[in-house]
Amino acid sequence: MEPKPESPAELSPNHKRHLLASYQYADKLLSEVEEILFASNSKSPFPKYKGSLTPAQTKVIQDYIARIRNQMVHTLASQNIAPSPPQLDPAHSIRVTLEFADIAFDECRADHMRGYGAIPPSVVPELNGMADEMRGLVRKLISYLRQGLGQDLQARLHRLEGTLDEIDLLQKLERIINGQGLVEFRSTLSVILDRLENKSFQIALFGRVSSGKSSLLNHILETSVLPVGVNPITAVPTRIVHGEAPALIVTDVYNKRQRLGIERLSEFVSEQLNPANSKNVVQIVVELPSARLSDGVVFVDTPGLGSLATTGARETLAYLPQCDLGVVLIDAGSTLTQEDLSTLQALYDAAIPAQVLLSKADLLAPEDRDRSVGYIASQIRSFLGLDLSVHPVSTESNHAYLVDAWFREHILPLYEKHQELAQQSVRRKIGALKEAVIMALKVRAEQSDKERPKDKKAQALLREIEARLRRATGKVEETTIACFKVTDQVRELGPFAIHRAAVAVAERWSKSETLAHPVEDLVVSSIAEVGAYEGKQLSDAIGALASEMALALEEAGEVMDLQDIPDVEELSSVIKEMPRLDLGGLHIALKPDIFRFLGKGFIRRGVEKQLRQTVGDEVQKGFEAYGRMLESWVRRSLAELQRRFEERADAIRAQIGRAMREDATSNGDVETIRRDLESLLQPQEDDEARVSGGFQ
Repeated sequence: MEPKPESPAELSPNHKRHLLASYQYADKLLSEVEEILFASNSKSPFPKYKGSLTPAQTKVIQDYIARIRNQMVHTLASQNIAPSPPQLDPAHSIRVTLEFADIAFDECRADHMRGYGAIPPSVVPELNGMADEMRGLVRKLISYLRQGLGQDLQARLHRLEGTLDEIDLLQKLERIINGQGLVEFRSTLSVILDRLENKSFQIALFGRVSSGKSSLLNHILETSVLPVGVNPITAVPTRIVHGEAPALIVTDVYNKRQRLGIERLSEFVSEQLNPANSKNVVQIVVELPSARLSDGVVFVDTPGLGSLATTGARETLAYLPQCDLGVVLIDAGSTLTQEDLSTLQALYDAAIPAQVLLSKADLLAPEDRDRSVGYIASQIRSFLGLDLSVHPVSTESNHAYLVDAWFREHILPLYEKHQELAQQSVRRKIGALKEAVIMALKVRAEQSDKERPKDKKAQALLREIEARLRRATGKVEETTIACFKVTDQVRELGPFAIHRAAVAVAERWSKSETLAHPVEDLVVSSIAEVGAYEGKQLSDAIGALASEMALALEEAGEVMDLQDIPDVEELSSVIKEMPRLDLGGLHIALKPDIFRFLGKGFIRRGVEKQLRQTVGDEVQKGFEAYGRMLESWVRRSLAELQRRFEERADAIRAQIGRAMREDATSNGDVETIRRDLESLLQPQEDDEARVSGGFQ
């Protein structure tokens, strides 16, 4: 099925000149990156850069640059813009330069170009898609550089030899990906290696100052080395891992690593001894010979997430993707605060399971303890829409059994299950990566035979497929803005919901022979319907975007004969676990007798006044909390949808780019491509059995 061609509106000459100038500037910055590459490998006696890049690292960067430039040509061509004819014949510096390129592409978004004249609405999604597409490529290269130039995938694989049956297959995939310049698959391979290298189960503890985190960790790990006090710690998460003997490992911003005595821990984690992290510490690892760490459990003491103005916020947020479980401590001597709720919300937004502990539970009598646990759980449910169990714990000797029971019943089982699920996940990722690389090599082999489609119709078809993918990407921002308008409106819906409930009550009472007919459930259901309607608007908007993305991928798959294309159901599966409006059990007590001889309009006004006076504030607060939850849900759902789409779309764009490029075989001759393809297609019963394992 061939997509029907569209006739988008034409950009003005001013728009085209701005696009061309921005792309030329970005290309100039890419040339500067190439100059840095050359200088970093220079044998000059007066070198500008410390150290040098390996040939493999240099090649990855050059492959990314070639990909970015190739995509620039195609995105400009989609707007009928021809590049000007040529006129003129490491890692940190490259990242800084690429940040400017990222800004240049961002300046090509529709909202930044309105100063050059009105932009046809039909062109806006494609313009935004162009910017996102180019920025995505640049950000991937920046990410590669941030990871220490990929941390040398070959060396990492070598260290993993003998640990997993699939390592041989991964080594083969790494060689092909690097040799053929398939940079779009490097991040996937790196993620797989991250999971293979890190088999631990990381439990991060969050809590306010003096909430008892250090005392809890000391008890769990049967040690006393963690400093206990009220002084705020620095902005650096402290990882506690298993070691043969107690030790402290500190790494600073200059990558200087020191192995010190455990007694010096306070020098780095105390605000008094390391104010505002003046020692530039970026990582703290404590090694302890604790039996409760020997199976791979890692505890992480964090500075907390509640206040985004603190110096620790950015570092802790950056740590979140590595966390497997978040444990939030609520001090029994205090109350649940907005900071605690913000911490739980941040964990939920990052899709990290969370548990809540009521620390220092020995301070409360048994009946007060149960009441406090119930109150905290209900508040979390009311404000965040999360059903979380609250576990009372204490390190006081007569109540320490509470900590031991929590650890035994709720931590160790999670770790064991995590290992099993992680192994299955890795195998699935390896199988998917292998199939994706095979498909990319097949396309390259076919295009190497005919170099470049000479048929103008075929070229136009590929450009249209590329444009549709780009427009789908550009619709993400449009959908995000529309959804946030809805969530903002939800926060103000309290009065309207009260009005709708009053209308429903007036309608029933005006038709009833007796005004004593109960209407409490009707009020609650009417208010809930208002919230449900707004929620449906959001799910419909995200569902429409998912359908558009799925259609673009489906058409690309049919034209390019691609398999394993995600369908609309797979993409739409992000629309799940939508928060529901929780009014927390409204106490409604209307007085119907005063309306006995009044008409419908008078009844409605009277009921509305009573509802405003009795439950108006509660309803408004409920909608404000609901709006916040919906906004968080929208961010999370759209981010996941975009990730799933781009995971496939980026590989398709790369294949289209290679198909349209004049030097289609510049990264390897036809024989090499076919040899690599054959090595992956050869019957490998053992590999296939292992990779497919765990799918049942």
